Amino acid sequence: MQQVGIVGVGLLGTAMAGRLLRDGFDVVGFDLDQQRREQLSELGGRPVESAREVAHSCKRIVLSLPNSGIAVAVIDDIVGSLSPDSIVIDTTTGDPETMKGLGNRLAEHGVSYLDSTVAGSSKQAHLGDVVVMVGGDSRAFESCRDIYGAIARETVHVGECGSGAQMKLVVNLILGLNRAVLAEGLSYARSLGLDLRNVLDLLKLTVAYSRVMDSKGEKMVAGDFSTEARLSQHLKDVRLILATASETDRSLPLSRLHEDLLASLDAAGHGNEDNSAVFKAYE
Repeated sequence: MQQVGIVGVGLLGTAMAGRLLRDGFDVVGFDLDQQRREQLSELGGRPVESAREVAHSCKRIVLSLPNSGIAVAVIDDIVGSLSPDSIVIDTTTGDPETMKGLGNRLAEHGVSYLDSTVAGSSKQAHLGDVVVMVGGDSRAFESCRDIYGAIARETVHVGECGSGAQMKLVVNLILGLNRAVLAEGLSYARSLGLDLRNVLDLLKLTVAYSRVMDSKGEKMVAGDFSTEARLSQHLKDVRLILATASETDRSLPLSRLHEDLLASLDAAGHGNEDNSAVFKAYE
């Protein structure tokens, strides 16, 4: 039985652990939250008491963390416990330059680092309906095909370390604005007195259609903002997008407006709700 470690079993990490377990992997995992460790055990995984213990036990380790700052802290903690020829698969949405730095640092210890960002929500990840975009050594990438095959419908090697993280920011910029525009359109339809159920069904038949309508549009119409991907997490991503754009003097006016919209919702207490709660900005 192939063994895989995972550090961070939140929404996405739990979904990936479940996919790996269903494919017959022995999953050894850690999270600071005891309840999440217990949930991993209920799925059939083996929770341990520290990230170092994961590193001691496994040659291939998946990181699923809130941001690249936390990823750096975890690497700081486990680097001495990683054996040469280990591979770290980092699914964290983070700063590309930070991730390049992690790759360089781990290479000094003979450890491969693959920034492996995930396009898709935790609900989609449970179904294996996500795309993984990978940056890093091509040989390490090929040796992890079985892991990627368990968690994703498509996996693409984008290029050198950091390029997976860059591509994820591009995806999130477009996806987030798509979601916000859908919320605005539905709000406009409601102000005209149209039935939102009928509006969404009709939109799906037109050239305005996008897959966001199938997932987030349904949640907006139903008023169901149970969390699949947190609004606060996307606010973090938008701020990271703006920060990286400023490094090349690139103006992103729509993303700036999007940041303001999400920040107002986060301040109003909606940060832990699903990112489809952007619809509430129009209530």
